[in-house]
Amino acid sequence: MSDVFNLLDVPGPIATAISEPFWAAVRRGEFSLQRCEDCGRWVFYPRAHCPHCWSGRLAWHDASGRGVVKSFSVIHRPGHFAWTAAAPYVIALVELDEGPTMLSQLLADTRDAAVGLAVAMRPVRIGRFTLPFFAPAAGHDDARDARDQTRST
Repeated sequence: MSDVFNLLDVPGPIATAISEPFWAAVRRGEFSLQRCEDCGRWVFYPRAHCPHCWSGRLAWHDASGRGVVKSFSVIHRPGHFAWTAAAPYVIALVELDEGPTMLSQLLADTRDAAVGLAVAMRPVRIGRFTLPFFAPAAGHDDARDARDQTRST
């Protein structure tokens, strides 16, 4: 499957001054999220103000890159023709251990996708872009426990 990704010529993300730290981290194989310096909540997608307390004091921090699938869909007919060679593939809503939910592609056989599946971020080169996809990870209970502990702090 990774050979297919390398050959795709797909439209990719357009980095802005606000989102560039996120994309730079993914290119380095890392996962960074914004966290509000006032209320302490994690934020995704990148933005200028905290959606929880409206503070403008958001800072970039290393994040776990782990989460749990909240929902998913198997894509058989992509919305953009450039993804046709990769179909069928799985798009998932991933509830990150830090709290926010992120839409991404799941690197799993379509039969293995499941709500509650523990996943970890894996950067994947798609043509000229590197995107944060997620792959199944061990330790489902550990992922859920970590997420619950992050929320309680």
